[in-house]
Amino acid sequence: MKTNKTNNKGITLKFNSVIKTTKKTITNANNFALTNAEDVIVGTINATKQWQEITSKALNGGFKLIENQQNIVFDTLESFKNQFIYGKKKFSKIFA
Repeated sequence: MKTNKTNNKGITLKFNSVIKTTKKTITNANNFALTNAEDVIVGTINATKQWQEITSKALNGGFKLIENQQNIVFDTLESFKNQFIYGKKKFSKIFA
């Protein structure tokens, strides 16, 4: 029985070549992923910071609006109270 050792060496060389190529490709892909992941994370943090600033401004503006509306309501109630007291005095003079 004769074995063909040259074919086994060729297959081994091809297999080793494929392994080396695969390792290089995986290393390159890993480096690419690490580099871009950092960029994505930094971009996400910056976008989140901007949205927090916008939300803060919106909330502050909303609170100012609520404060103004509250002041208007209390001013209106105070005016109504004064008119009611004045009307009560006039009403008392008419029927007293």
